Amino acid sequence: MNKFKLYLFSIVLFLNLQSNSISQNIPNSFADLAERLMPSVVNISTTTTITTQSNPFPFQFPPGSPFEDMFKEFGAPQERQSAALGSGFIIEEKGIIVTNNHVIADAEDIIVRVNGDKEFKAKVIGADPLSDIAVLQLDTKEKFIPVKFGDSDKARIGDWVIAIGNPFGLGGTVTSGIISARNRSIGLSRYEDYIQTDASINSGNSGGPLFDMNGDVIGINTAILGRNGSIGIGFSIPSNSAKIVIDQLIKFGETKRGWLGVRIQDVTKEIADVEKLNEPKGALVASVAQNSPSEKAGVKAGDIILEFNGEEIREMKELPIIVARTEVGKKVKVKIWRNKKEIIKTITLGRLETSEDFKVAEKDKPQKEVKIENLKISVREITKEDIKIRNLPNQTTGLVITKIENDSPLLNTIEINSIILEAQKKKITKIDDLEQTVSKVLKSNQKTILLVIYNSQNQRRYIGIKLN
Repeated sequence: MNKFKLYLFSIVLFLNLQSNSISQNIPNSFADLAERLMPSVVNISTTTTITTQSNPFPFQFPPGSPFEDMFKEFGAPQERQSAALGSGFIIEEKGIIVTNNHVIADAEDIIVRVNGDKEFKAKVIGADPLSDIAVLQLDTKEKFIPVKFGDSDKARIGDWVIAIGNPFGLGGTVTSGIISARNRSIGLSRYEDYIQTDASINSGNSGGPLFDMNGDVIGINTAILGRNGSIGIGFSIPSNSAKIVIDQLIKFGETKRGWLGVRIQDVTKEIADVEKLNEPKGALVASVAQNSPSEKAGVKAGDIILEFNGEEIREMKELPIIVARTEVGKKVKVKIWRNKKEIIKTITLGRLETSEDFKVAEKDKPQKEVKIENLKISVREITKEDIKIRNLPNQTTGLVITKIENDSPLLNTIEINSIILEAQKKKITKIDDLEQTVSKVLKSNQKTILLVIYNSQNQRRYIGIKLN
């Protein structure tokens, strides 16, 4: 009986110790941590002037109406001020602040509120839209309390975190949660390796810090899922990736990213089987840019990059992130799978920002989609990037079809992503060309329009469409 009591006592003691161990990992309060960190988190407000063209008439002229041109000069441009709110954090005592690029993009005035009461003007030291990071300098000689970066690679799923920011302009607000996932990609920017958290993040939290339990910044809060506020799915830029960009922006006022000069895609199971690769991994080289570091090193289309500078490439999306953070001009060893065996290539990295690939992408700002009412389709102008990706003739002009409505006369005849090259045997270079041609056809007796297109397979086709 005594042995049984001793055994039972041992079990109770063990369970009690386990319970104490688990409870020690759960913070009793975040108050001390929040009190220490709040003075380093700032609220950012920006103003931007937006110019709009007003219509002096309480109606719209139909497309192609002669009155449209006659009266358009009566629409005087009007300016209005647009305000935006965001968050940031101090990283140097002289008033250097980190935030998101989208918080300060196109801003004419930037006002930063520190510790809830003091306001300062700020100027942009450097901004990087690709990573959505910006660095500001406060216009003051005062000293501030900075925070330091932690090692985001050591952050684990399930770790406690707190977010501090300026949601909905309310000022210093603290929320807590855990790291829900790592290495998230949600299609917002070129370089994505987000930390996902369930700490409540809302509009105005952008640019604010995500802290670990040591009070170190392990992420920059950037995006949420859910249009109407937090639903417990927020995303932060990992501090290790952000710090490389921040250091470059402070030192150079711009970024200097490594560049390979290849277009890549996922390695599917089918591709791995054909190439006799033991599993789907790496990044498949779809094409190699002319005069790029990869071409000079002998990389070819069809190669599968398995390892870059000693880092294994498990998924295609990992390669651009690793290359971008590697020093320009560095010679790196790249492990490649070619002809069913591994080979090593030594590549001297170029700089992305001075490459032709980057210049083309910079020129190709997102094109505005416009609805062609009489055709019941939406189109945008073709870009150089479209031409490059689809391997079209360099002088190609036209309109890319982005949407076809169910009652469109083009439905079941032309598909989305087709390019309209000509209408009524006239070259289409801009959206107005198509609208004017359609308007003329509708005024004619025949009401049939002849289009020349590239379909989604880049085959040139002549299409006759009867308009209603």
